[in-house]
Amino acid sequence: MIKNVEQLNFLRDKMRKEMALRRGVEAEAAEMGGRMQILVCGVAGCQSSGSLGVYNELKNLIETNKLEDEIKIISTGCMGLCALGPLMVVYPGRVMYTKVKPEDVAEIFQSHIMEGKPVERLFAVDNDGTKIADALGQHSFYTKQLKIALKNCGTIDPYSIEEYIGVDGYQALAKVLKEMDPEDVVDTMKESNLRGRGGAGFPTGMKWAFAASQQKRQKYVCCNADEGDPGAFMDRSVLEGDPHSVIEAMAIAGYAIGSNQGYVYVRAEYPVAVKTLKAAIQQAKEYGFLGQNILGTDFSFDLEVRLGAGAFVCGEETALMTSIEGHRGEPKPRPPFPAVKGLFGEPTILNNVETYATIPRIILNGAEWFNSIGTEKSKGTKVFAVGGKIERTGLVEVPMGTTLREIVFDMCGGIPNGKEFKAAQTGGPSGGCIPAEALDTPIDYDNLIALGSMMGSGGLIVMDEDTCMVDLARFFLDFTFDESCGKCSPCRLGTKRMYEILEKITQGKGELEDIEKLEVLARNIKNSALCGLGQTAPNPILSTLRYFKDEYMAHVVDKTCPAGVCKSIIKFKIDNELCRSCGICKKHCPVGAISGDKQNPYIIDQDKCIKCGVCAQKCPFNSILHRERKGV
Repeated sequence: MIKNVEQLNFLRDKMRKEMALRRGVEAEAAEMGGRMQILVCGVAGCQSSGSLGVYNELKNLIETNKLEDEIKIISTGCMGLCALGPLMVVYPGRVMYTKVKPEDVAEIFQSHIMEGKPVERLFAVDNDGTKIADALGQHSFYTKQLKIALKNCGTIDPYSIEEYIGVDGYQALAKVLKEMDPEDVVDTMKESNLRGRGGAGFPTGMKWAFAASQQKRQKYVCCNADEGDPGAFMDRSVLEGDPHSVIEAMAIAGYAIGSNQGYVYVRAEYPVAVKTLKAAIQQAKEYGFLGQNILGTDFSFDLEVRLGAGAFVCGEETALMTSIEGHRGEPKPRPPFPAVKGLFGEPTILNNVETYATIPRIILNGAEWFNSIGTEKSKGTKVFAVGGKIERTGLVEVPMGTTLREIVFDMCGGIPNGKEFKAAQTGGPSGGCIPAEALDTPIDYDNLIALGSMMGSGGLIVMDEDTCMVDLARFFLDFTFDESCGKCSPCRLGTKRMYEILEKITQGKGELEDIEKLEVLARNIKNSALCGLGQTAPNPILSTLRYFKDEYMAHVVDKTCPAGVCKSIIKFKIDNELCRSCGICKKHCPVGAISGDKQNPYIIDQDKCIKCGVCAQKCPFNSILHRERKGV
């Protein structure tokens, strides 16, 4: 157990020497006779690609060759470049290997580890085709990033509290307990201008100040780790790769507002994150960072994990607290706000994982440092989970004010297969679509709202020219009306009505008045729903109507889907100028809708066609069209 700051600093200095290679101080590591260190990404995403097999194969080779004293292998957190996982990094040299398979490990072991010759075929390839050994330092995916919340992810062992201490872990907690009054901590958070990273961007310091001012014996600190946006995995990655940063921040928050109890609400569908978090909490208790008289002071704070069943509405703070209490997760009217009357009717603060992960750095480096990053009204960095039609999916953390173009093209490599960028969805089902003309808009809270979207928790889904924006809106409405808790009529009934109209339009049965009805419904629901789920559910509709109304008109007036997605209204036809009469399409048509031979042109019987698209997929000459678009 760490009983005082002196013991904490002693352990930190010891671990810093052991981790010198990863800190980039190779000379210091050589002086200490440090072991070679190999990091293998062990989070859920890389595990699904086979990283456990890579780790086990490498471990077996090390043990077989009796090199345990010379080589240290670590299963670490997310390194960000998910599209190229499983990832492996070898120190010294910080050589990154990508898409590593268990069968590649023997070659890496023999060539690189034993003979000192890195295996170039497994290096990451940059935008210009260059293979880069030190991808973490030189690859364009990483060079524009600034990591604060993700600072330790992918560089430390998430199951080792000592490694966290070696990168200044729990120094921020020690600082507030020994050098700052609770009021000083709240003031620092207010001066930092940190806005909550979970959705609306409410000022964190102001929220803490409200709770701190309440004269109550019992208060609570909650963490929202119920990450429900489709395609979002920022919070999960922090919990899997750096859980102690969240634990430390929640203890700091408890000290600041006068709370001795915290809860982390995490969805049960995150088994790796739950396992890592629980292990970290147990370690924090054993080392004395949770429990009674932390670091020899009179401050006490404990932490528990509560599992959510996957209800999207429990991302809303009052619904989340209701669920922790053991009731059905439904939102409550506000005011009173949770800072006044929250969990179990007591003053409560709630922040999300990314917000908490940022706080220790702010305490150690100061509010002025944090204010130097970002834009005038949006300070610091933001983590985005980039997915969709993009070359390099993954996690990026960039300063507020970075443009969408920089993220999509400079960092993530642009759109695959030579397709054109069409839009990006930020904020998940609660957000909106950003069109190509806004690619150079600096990303921050206010600019995204002005564009009709929102920051949300940080999901960023990229769409190319083959995306139907009407069908996209229908997809998100299908999700939100299904996830509605049903407590308020605007959300319960309104989202279903909007979905039904979108279904009608995508089936080619829409009328012009449906577009007007859709917009009126969306605005009314936005202004009248009880909680954030219902209030933001219309955003995908409003933003697609704003920027892609021509696609709605094409579906309603021309009964066509310009992107060729909506099966009910697309028509496959054969371009006889491109057709080579090979008969492949006819051979593969499952319902015999194609007729013709070498003497007679091939045609598709629209009455028989089931619009499965097999003919277009099989045609080697791209002669089968399913949309009116140049170049198809």
